[in-house]
Amino acid sequence: MKLFDTRTATRQEFTPSGEEVTMYVCGPNLYGPCHVGHALSFVVFDVLRRYLEYRGYRVRHVQNFTDIEDRIINEANRQGRTIGDLAEHYIQRFHQEMGELNVQRAHHYPRATENIDHMVEIIQKLIDKGHAYAVDGDVYFRVHSSPNYGELSKRSLEDMQAGARIEIDPRKEDPMDFTLWKSSSEGEPSWPTPWGAGRPGWHIECTAMSLGLLGDQLDIHGGGQDVVFPHHENEIAQSEGYTGKSPFVRFWVHNGFLLATESEEEKMTRHLGNFVSCRDALANHHPDAIRLFLLSAHYRSPRAYSEEELVAQERAAERMRLALDPVPAAPESGLPVEEYRQRFDEAMDNDLNTPRALATLFDLAREINRQREAGVGVAGAQALLKELGGVLGLTFAASGSHDMVAAGPFIELLVNVRSQLREANQYAVADDIRTKLTQMGVAVEDGPDGATWRFRQPDGS
Repeated sequence: MKLFDTRTATRQEFTPSGEEVTMYVCGPNLYGPCHVGHALSFVVFDVLRRYLEYRGYRVRHVQNFTDIEDRIINEANRQGRTIGDLAEHYIQRFHQEMGELNVQRAHHYPRATENIDHMVEIIQKLIDKGHAYAVDGDVYFRVHSSPNYGELSKRSLEDMQAGARIEIDPRKEDPMDFTLWKSSSEGEPSWPTPWGAGRPGWHIECTAMSLGLLGDQLDIHGGGQDVVFPHHENEIAQSEGYTGKSPFVRFWVHNGFLLATESEEEKMTRHLGNFVSCRDALANHHPDAIRLFLLSAHYRSPRAYSEEELVAQERAAERMRLALDPVPAAPESGLPVEEYRQRFDEAMDNDLNTPRALATLFDLAREINRQREAGVGVAGAQALLKELGGVLGLTFAASGSHDMVAAGPFIELLVNVRSQLREANQYAVADDIRTKLTQMGVAVEDGPDGATWRFRQPDGS
């Protein structure tokens, strides 16, 4: 298995440094709802974790929540609520929406405000080692103390300074020095430190949380390409300065941008307001269709949000699901299903090439339908399709079943009408209702206490 490492700009064979793969992924800033651009990143790293586990690795996955930052403070003040209340609201919404997208939960979701003591400890050690300095309650990192600064983003300090729009702070030793700790302002949350009351800078939180939960050196660190600089560049400098160990991360994995539209080059982002929230996307599209849309381009490539393509992926998801519909028992076809597994594995081993992997699954689904029409058994092929689709996080839930949650009362009404028809001995009409519900993905079961219903699984269970 080969992964592209941003630091070396090469595809390298992946092997973990220990008995388990340590993976840290930058999580959301909790000042607003997640959008589909965020979902792209979380789906990509969900698939990476699923594939590593499919290949037999044990993965320890950490994803942070940024719950203290300028925009969170401003939004909480605007709404007249605490930052903790605002953060908790968006954490719960995040978990709900990611659950609907079938994104597995990370093993740990540390919050910045829960790791202040560790941040203070790291900053103090950076000061003691000469990597940082305090001025008027603020603490800055000396970028010139990090010999490899700029290696990740492929920039020199001179080029960074020339191209950056930095407000000159005469208290800094160098304009590129970045903030580790901010002195408190009136009305802001703050914590006591040896340098005075204040709050952490953005970059230090990920160093504290990743080192605290995964150790001094990580196998994989993930995030979007927009945080390569300055966030991840600064994270390397402060982490290696603190531990004295290099490299801090063996594989830097970054996903591409989701553009707002095909005609715009701006990426989808909350502060520009050009986003589609996960909630709105899920209200209009099946989760499998959204995953197919996000995975149909290579994870490092930019792509544009498109309602038309999402509608097309709805149809594609339905075709794949239909290939898993139960069929009468029949002799197995002898279809060489392992050839499809090999093609799938080769695609995923090649830097997580999900477009090729999906093409393999669609080819397998077409062959299943062809064999089924010929009256040949396809149970083995169906099992493989379900297994490999699960590696990509596909649920194969019945088409429209996502929207049926809201249609529950209407399904209940139809089931009650069917029961009344059966009591009136109108079995033909009652059976027709049951057949139609089955086609919609609803299983109806008759018992001694009356009829019950539930959404049917892809395997018919």
